[in-house]
Amino acid sequence: MVEVGTLGVQKQSVVLVGMPGVGKSTLGVLLAKELGMEFVDTDLSIQTREGQTLQEIMDANGYLALRDVEQQVLLELKFLTPKVVATGGSAVYSELGMENMRKHGRVVYLSLSLDALRGRIHNYEERGIARAPGQSFESLMEERVELYSKYADITIDCEQKTPQQCLQLMLDALV
Repeated sequence: MVEVGTLGVQKQSVVLVGMPGVGKSTLGVLLAKELGMEFVDTDLSIQTREGQTLQEIMDANGYLALRDVEQQVLLELKFLTPKVVATGGSAVYSELGMENMRKHGRVVYLSLSLDALRGRIHNYEERGIARAPGQSFESLMEERVELYSKYADITIDCEQKTPQQCLQLMLDALV
């Protein structure tokens, strides 16, 4: 049986996916606070586990090594209580990791246009974004959008919306 919280939202985990810069971490903190749940940022979990930034991991071992560590973090995540999880933008490359997430909660794809994302990402080359060498942001987005849509239970269009408006859309969709 699924427990319903005081806001009427089902007390199950919520997993946020989307491109770097869309606001997964920011909205994840707001959603976790609103729902009274633990918040987990898998990018931070990776960095803590490895003792390096995402970019340092890629510089030393390549982007596929970063994706491997990301999959391990996704598979090791424990869902003893419901939580809000902000995944790294490349989490959707791990079918096993996404299956684990979907077993324990609903996947919310936070969507934003390429132009809006470009306005937010000023350090594409140094941000630790798991991508093939020389891959453009546009090409990366084209590749990932299909995967985000594949795994999403809910899609939230964040275009020209404040974090508070996106939060409300998520709360409404999760009821």
